[in-house]
Amino acid sequence: MSQPLAGRYQIERELGRGGFGITYLARDLHLPGHPLCVVKQLKPQFNDPKQLDTAKRLFETEAKTLQQLGKHPQIPQLLAYFTQGGEFYLVQDYIQGHELSQEIQPGKPWSEEQVIRLLQDILTPLRFVHQNGVIHRDLKPDNLMRRKGDQKLVLIDFGAVKQELSQLTRLRGSTQLTVAVGTPEYMPSEQSQGRPKLCSDIYAVGIIAIEVLTGKQPDLLSFDEDLEVIWQPLASHASPELRRVLQKMVWYNFKERYASAQEALDAVKTLQNPTTTQVIEQAQPKIGTPKSVNPTVLSIDQSPETSLANKFRFEVLTVNRRGEAVKRENREAQYYREDLGEGVFLDLVAIPGGTFLMGSPPDEHGQFPRFYSEERDNERPQHSVTVQPFYMGKFEVTQAQWRRVASFPRVNRALKSNPSHFKIKKGLLSFFDSDNLFPDNLPVDSVSWYDCEEFCARLSRYTGNSYRLPSEAEWEYACRAGTTTPFHFGDTLITDLANFNGNYTYANEPKGEYREKTTPVGSFPPNGFGLYDMHGNLWEWCADHWHNNYNVAPIDGSIWLSSDESTNRLCRGGSWNDASANCRSGCRYSYAAGNRYNNFGFRVVCPLAMTP
Repeated sequence: MSQPLAGRYQIERELGRGGFGITYLARDLHLPGHPLCVVKQLKPQFNDPKQLDTAKRLFETEAKTLQQLGKHPQIPQLLAYFTQGGEFYLVQDYIQGHELSQEIQPGKPWSEEQVIRLLQDILTPLRFVHQNGVIHRDLKPDNLMRRKGDQKLVLIDFGAVKQELSQLTRLRGSTQLTVAVGTPEYMPSEQSQGRPKLCSDIYAVGIIAIEVLTGKQPDLLSFDEDLEVIWQPLASHASPELRRVLQKMVWYNFKERYASAQEALDAVKTLQNPTTTQVIEQAQPKIGTPKSVNPTVLSIDQSPETSLANKFRFEVLTVNRRGEAVKRENREAQYYREDLGEGVFLDLVAIPGGTFLMGSPPDEHGQFPRFYSEERDNERPQHSVTVQPFYMGKFEVTQAQWRRVASFPRVNRALKSNPSHFKIKKGLLSFFDSDNLFPDNLPVDSVSWYDCEEFCARLSRYTGNSYRLPSEAEWEYACRAGTTTPFHFGDTLITDLANFNGNYTYANEPKGEYREKTTPVGSFPPNGFGLYDMHGNLWEWCADHWHNNYNVAPIDGSIWLSSDESTNRLCRGGSWNDASANCRSGCRYSYAAGNRYNNFGFRVVCPLAMTP
């Protein structure tokens, strides 16, 4: 163009073009030094005067919305918008730098630290955008510019104007078709149907993070039968905390995602900040913590000797009877990582020793068993128990860990390679050669107490450490993590916090989701010790024989065995198909040791002294 646009913007060269128009590099002739700027020409594909008038109105409305964003250092400022010759133009700051896509190389995953920095760099300006009620609609690596100089990422190419213009190009009489704007690989379902939300942007950010974390291009990822993207098998090197945050960003159901960039950014910050506490509303927390002064939590040793342990960070949530968060506390804990070989690891959290009140008070709702009237008092009497420090599995044993240990030499009995009822279908994993190469993190289910004993025996022989099932006292102590409420989250349980049958409520909370299957370990927030899925997902076997009540129970946390050859054992924690009442910290059930149900699983414990 030889003549300046609007008598002001002299086009120097074309930067690119797409289905909605052309982008030019230009100079602003009205400003000193004629600084560079970007001019975007949008060309709606229609000639009807009424439609052009409508297009102009929508264009101006959208441009004003972008203008109202004001100034943010990571968003190009809208300098001008105008029409000329029946075409629409936007003028924005010129950002000197390169696209994020130039930094991403397939097959070369980024480190966890790099991914966290990336998330913060994107979510910070996106929070500003969302706070102004604007949806970006087209977040992808090509629309994130790494600015030369400060190396900050800048959000470019908002899709909002495209949305309005694309709708107009599809007008047919009085019927307006809804057209999706965005890039398919980074676009969630609701956006592809023309109904974008703030959390649609969160999905896109999550996919970008998964792309760099795994080194896998989004268009090569597979989906399961529930249309959830399958990515966690490719991210086994990432911490469960990061995987949990990313999964919440990319759930298929938009209601399960972070609602805005603010929520997502708060979650990401917990991955780096282990020591802050945030009180969400003015309410007395119903739940204690390991550091709380509570007459029924007699003492907890806060400094176990764990020289072999690393540290990890996590967020602890407390909810009220309505299931509303009243407190968030960022903590850190020590853990030991056992290398099982072939890329499979077992993480164990250091549980400090202490004294607690085991069992449930008489007035606690939901504690009476469903079948056996003679066991109505099976969670009583409450009694003081002192537990020595120990390591406990951070998660329920996964199918990958089971497969690996099942391959070790037999000790007493045979083990199936994977007995689980719930498995990822092989047909959905085209990027793996066989099931045995799939490092899935679904918990192993359908295992008997005897199977678990054999697993521990093989694991102990292989590692040289003494692994076993937890005693019932150790399990409840670890689950409560210093709390005395029915759940370690507080006075109730909701399906945003655990996997159980949400059709049944416990207190004043609304009904929740019933997933009807297990979920990957670490999908929900941990307790105060940093243990995941202590409520729901799978019933967890304990080492003890079953006893109908706590009369003459040990007070030292040891395994309680019967004098006779009892065939029944203990299960704790509830499962995916149980009501929340069965998932309480104090709830206990009896099952035959040889039973293998698809809601049975386990986790392991080990003495604090470990063999490196």
